[in-house]
Amino acid sequence: MDIQTLRARHPDHWMRATAIRTLTLDAVAAANSGHSGMPMGMADVATVLFSNHLKFDASAPRWADRDRFILSAGHGSMLIYSLLYLTGYADVTLDQIKAFRQWGAITAGHPEFGHVSGVETTTGPLGQGISNAVGFAIAEENLRARWGAKIQDHFTYVIAGDGCLMEGVSQEAIGLAGKLQLSRLIVLWDDNGITIDGKVSLSDITDQKARFAASGWDVFECDGHDPEDIDRAITAAKASARPAMIACKTHIAIGHAAQDTSKGHGALTDKAQLEAAKAAYGWNHGPFDVPADVKTWWEGVGRKGAEARAAWQERLAALSPAKQAEFARIFAGEAPAKLGNVIRTLKKQAVADAPKLATRSASEKVLQVVNPVMPETMGGSADLTGSNNTKTADLGVFSAEDRKGRYVYYGIREHGMAAAMNGMALHGGVRPYSGTFMAFTDYARPSMRLSALMGIPVVYVMTHDSIGLGEDGPTHQPVEHLAISRATPNTLVFRPADLVETAECWEVALQQTATPSVLALSRQNLPTVRKTHTNQNLSAKGAYVLAEATGKRQVILMATGSEVEIALKARDMLEAEGIGTRVVSMPSMELFAQQDEAWRKKVLPGGPVRIAIEAGVRQGWDRWLLGERGRDTKADFVGMSSFGASAPYDRLYKEFGITAEAAVAKAKALL
Repeated sequence: MDIQTLRARHPDHWMRATAIRTLTLDAVAAANSGHSGMPMGMADVATVLFSNHLKFDASAPRWADRDRFILSAGHGSMLIYSLLYLTGYADVTLDQIKAFRQWGAITAGHPEFGHVSGVETTTGPLGQGISNAVGFAIAEENLRARWGAKIQDHFTYVIAGDGCLMEGVSQEAIGLAGKLQLSRLIVLWDDNGITIDGKVSLSDITDQKARFAASGWDVFECDGHDPEDIDRAITAAKASARPAMIACKTHIAIGHAAQDTSKGHGALTDKAQLEAAKAAYGWNHGPFDVPADVKTWWEGVGRKGAEARAAWQERLAALSPAKQAEFARIFAGEAPAKLGNVIRTLKKQAVADAPKLATRSASEKVLQVVNPVMPETMGGSADLTGSNNTKTADLGVFSAEDRKGRYVYYGIREHGMAAAMNGMALHGGVRPYSGTFMAFTDYARPSMRLSALMGIPVVYVMTHDSIGLGEDGPTHQPVEHLAISRATPNTLVFRPADLVETAECWEVALQQTATPSVLALSRQNLPTVRKTHTNQNLSAKGAYVLAEATGKRQVILMATGSEVEIALKARDMLEAEGIGTRVVSMPSMELFAQQDEAWRKKVLPGGPVRIAIEAGVRQGWDRWLLGERGRDTKADFVGMSSFGASAPYDRLYKEFGITAEAAVAKAKALL
C-alpha cells in the first residue's frame, strides 16, 4: 500500500507511528548524523507491538516479569528512543531526544544498557541483539520452570535487520534457539532489502525464511506497514510452540526521497527533503513537536502494564518471606551468604590434602560446592564439557524437555554462547558461566567485549590456557590471549596456580555485580602451592607474597598459574646459592592494580631485581616488572615471544625456555 492508502485506512495508527518517524528525522537532522531509515520503516511494526502486545510499565522499567524488547538493529536507535519518550519513560525526555548523539546525553548513537531505562542490552555490533535474545529466552524458560508462571511468564521480542542476519553469530543463536524450542522468542525481521552498500542482493542470496524454518523456527510474514496484518502475525507467533520469525516487508525511509535506497539507511539531513517527507505524511508540526492527542495516547500505552505489574507484585508478595528474599537476591545479582563458607571449607581441605591436579579440574571441584548453594548458576560449554569441567552432577541439562536444567550444551558456538550468556545475565535471576579453550576467546571476543562494556558479571571458563596443553599445537595454544583479555577495560582476568587459588578466584568472580571474569585454567596437573590455610581470600588482593626470602631480598620472582610452580623451584635454586628470593603469585593483575599503593609496595618493593614468569607474551607485565614509574628496577621476562608447537607439554616448556633454570640465569645476570 502507498502512504495515502495507509493514511486513509488507518488514520489514527498512521499519526501515532509517524510520531516515531518525525522524531527520528528531527533528531538525526539536529545531530547531523545517525541512521534514519530503519526507524522510519519499522515504525508501524513497533507501534503495533508496543500498543497491542508488549507487556511493560514505563514507570517501572526493571519490573522482573516485563516482556523484553531488544533492538538488535541498534543503529536505528531513534526507534527505541522515540518509543521510550512517547510512552513516558522518565529519563528519556524531549531534551534527551534533542541531544541525540551529543556529549552527556543518554541517547547515544547506539543504545547502551545501563544508560537508558528500557534499553535491555547494548546493540549496534550487528547480530549481538538477536543472539543476546536467545539468552533472555533461556533465562525466562528456566525461571518460569523454577518459580512458576505466576512469577515469570513473558516474551522476548527482537527487531533485527538484514545486517543482523548476515553476521555469523546470528546463525549460532538461531540454531541454538531452534534446538531448545524457545517458544517465547519472537524475531521481527525488517525485510527492506537494503544495506549500506546497496541492495541486499549485492552480497547475499539467502532465503531467510527457509533458513529460520530449517533451524527449527516457525516463520510468519506480514506487510510491515499494515497494522492489522502486523497484529495478525504477532498474534500467531505468540501462539507458536517454537521460536518465531516474522518477515515484515517494509520500505526503508518510507515517504522520503531516499526510500528504498542505500542512502535511506543513513543520516537523512537535507532540510527540503525532510519537509517534503513530513508533508507526505500529513504531519504539519514543527521540529520535535508531537501533537498532544498523539502524545497522550502513547503515554496511555506506557501505563497499560501498570495493572499487570500490580497483580504480579501481589503474587510475589504471596510467597513466603524466604522465597521473596531469595527472588530479590538473585535479581540483584548478589552472592548468597553460604558462598564464603563453602569456599573456606574447600580451601582448608585443599591445603590438608595438597592434591596435584589441573586448575580446570580444580575449577570443577569448586563448582561442585558452589552450584548447590547458588541455584541461579547456569553452566555450559561449547562442545568441550569434559575438557572444561563445567558440568556438575546436580545441574541437570536445560532442554526442551527439562526447563529446570541448569547446564546448556551450546555446541560449537563460542560466539553465540558468549552472547547468550550476556542475555541471560541481563535478563536477571540467572548467573551464567561457560567454557571453551582459551585460544577460542578469539571466537567469543566481540561478546566478551560487550560483557565488559555493559558491566555484567558473566564468567568465562577458559581452559587449556598455554603451551601446557601440549600436542594439539599452536592452533590451540594461546600465547597472546591473556594480554588481550587483560587489555579489555572492566574485565577481571584470573590465572590461579592451584585448587586454593582457584576457589578464591571463583569466589571473587561470583561476587561481582558489574564486571565479567575470565578464568584461565591449565590442562596439565599442578601441585598445591598454598601450604597454609587462611580464611582470608589472598587472591582478592590480586597478588601476594607466596614465599619469602630467607636472607637479604635480592630477587622477586612473579608468576601466575602453572608458572608459579616454576618460580618456586627457581627460588629454591637461588636461595641455595645464598640469593634471597621472594615469590609473588599474581592471579589477577587487575585486582592488584586496584589495591592501595601501600599494598602494592609491600608486595613489590623497590630494590630487588624482578623476573616475571608466564607462558604467554610479555605484554601487560612491564608495569609490574619495571615499577609503576617505569624506572624502579632491573627486570626481565621468562615467557613466550612466538607461537607454540606440537609436542608433550614438558618438552615445550624446555624448548621455549620457560624453566626454573632460565629464570635463575636471568636473575643472576641482572644482579
